[in-house]
Amino acid sequence: MGERCGWAGSEPIYRDYHDTEWGVPEWDGRALWEKLILDGFQAGLSWITILKKRENFRAAFAGFDPEVIATWGEAEVLRCLADPGIIRHRGKIEATIGNAKAYLKIEEEQGFANYLWGYVGGEAIQNRWATMAEVPAFTPLSTQISKDLKKAGFRFCGPTIVYAFMQATGMVNDHLITCPEHEPCAALRLPPG
Repeated sequence: MGERCGWAGSEPIYRDYHDTEWGVPEWDGRALWEKLILDGFQAGLSWITILKKRENFRAAFAGFDPEVIATWGEAEVLRCLADPGIIRHRGKIEATIGNAKAYLKIEEEQGFANYLWGYVGGEAIQNRWATMAEVPAFTPLSTQISKDLKKAGFRFCGPTIVYAFMQATGMVNDHLITCPEHEPCAALRLPPG
């Protein structure tokens, strides 16, 4: 059995995330939206910071219910800005409200999961990296998805954020080939059923 991807480090919360969640294909549109929002909050910070605050984010953002968040205004923005349990960044909070509206439009038209998974033909891309140095920060595909999300009204979704999102949600399998999670994630590359 190989070693975990080097970024997983030694903190239990990070190792658990690596072992059970990162790279596992996510087929639920609402869960995909939540992850995209959290990745947007990560911009300029480390993922472990977000991971440690994830439950606080869920509480502050109504369980990441886009139908609720899409109705928010200045009062909810101010409430979030006063919440020490989350990242208090006005631009990111306001973007979450706009992103909820953009999500609902895509969800109604074609389904958010269908929209995103359509970029990879409904099947997770399987990379075979041997070292962390080979793993890109963004790709032409993440750049295209980023542009399209922005056209749809999303913010805080640049090419690097989108690629991190694709890795985390299993749209791309970037576990190193020496990692014990590479093959289990590869086995899940197609949607269930």
